[in-house]
Amino acid sequence: MALVNENYLKLPGSYLFSDIAREIQSFKKINPEVRLINLGIGDVTKPLPEVCVKAMHKAVDEMSNAATFRGYGPGQGYDFLINAIIRNNYQSRGVSLDKSEIFISDGSKSDTGNFCDILSTDNSVGLTDPIYPVYVDSNVIDGRAGDIGRDGRWSNITYMPCTAENNFLPRIPGHRVDIIYLCYPNNPTGTVLTREQLKEWVDYALANDTLILYDSAYEAFIRDKNIPHTIYEIKNAKKCAVEFRSFSKIAGFTGVRCAYTVVPHEVSGALSDDSRTSLNKLWSRRQSTKFNGTSYITQRGAEAIFTPEGKKQVRKIIDYYLENARIMRDGMQDAGLTVYGGVNAPYIWLKTPEGKTSWKFFEYLLHRAHVIGTPGSGFGPSGEGYLRLTAFGERYDCIEAMERIRRNFNR
Repeated sequence: MALVNENYLKLPGSYLFSDIAREIQSFKKINPEVRLINLGIGDVTKPLPEVCVKAMHKAVDEMSNAATFRGYGPGQGYDFLINAIIRNNYQSRGVSLDKSEIFISDGSKSDTGNFCDILSTDNSVGLTDPIYPVYVDSNVIDGRAGDIGRDGRWSNITYMPCTAENNFLPRIPGHRVDIIYLCYPNNPTGTVLTREQLKEWVDYALANDTLILYDSAYEAFIRDKNIPHTIYEIKNAKKCAVEFRSFSKIAGFTGVRCAYTVVPHEVSGALSDDSRTSLNKLWSRRQSTKFNGTSYITQRGAEAIFTPEGKKQVRKIIDYYLENARIMRDGMQDAGLTVYGGVNAPYIWLKTPEGKTSWKFFEYLLHRAHVIGTPGSGFGPSGEGYLRLTAFGERYDCIEAMERIRRNFNR
């Protein structure tokens, strides 16, 4: 008899966005004539940059010729992409990395979840709250989270609330935690940490032998010079932090799939005999066992992002989404609503009015304004009373959505 991993049974009945999809389908069935504007799920709408398309077409042609055909690629990724990442995203910011510290993958979602594979189930976990659901669910699956209480909190997780009352700045735990997840610019709140604020977390990690798993998938949206683009801008962060990055939102790769994880040689984990081992070596071993690499065609497309023309085209896309965010912030503020984020990030964090719960406000916007958001409670207990909107829509949809919202609210 095959026994199952019963931790899966502890997870909520379905994934957050599956619940939203069911609500939307139910509404459409009753109201087929209504045009809904979806500002909820964070998928992009702008097509791939032209330089990426050309590079991928060229790569396809290479694959059609026996002389230039490529089969299995290097497990960590091709040097041409790894070198471009190091040169443009790290050396340009004063950070030195070896190419063996970069691992190309098919997405940050999978990497942040899979990284738990090389970490003991005995580790304690700290999470900012609200937070991207994958961080929580992957630890539930691995058996680190404990049991969920009536308040929606897992018994073995240290929650660090991020609310308007503390300006969305999580308080550093007063006790030691083995693993801490940080995501900045933040999904879902759209808030950021300054260099000084991020240094406090690195200092805590170094003092407490804590591993920081740092998701910086949205760093390209940062415009403020005092906001770090990588945690490795902080001195000695390579001793305590692993960083996850993605091409999904900056270059429209949500359907193409390409990302990378940085695991410095200096970051290590403890063994039961109190000796240390390299997390880089463990992650390399994990990936070579369970992952067959990202396609050559995809990696050539990603490499093109770093060409002069690629940088220009990517910045144009990001500027487009940031302008959407500005339009949305202004529109909701004009409607008398309280909003956060959306300045150095593509996410807007909207305070629900009149004491409405997150799901009630989601339903209100769906039925009254025909606008779709994401209930904040789906991101954790501290997300109750908020709604997430994304700036990844088409410009005309963002403008019309704000007009609809204005018509439904007074100052």
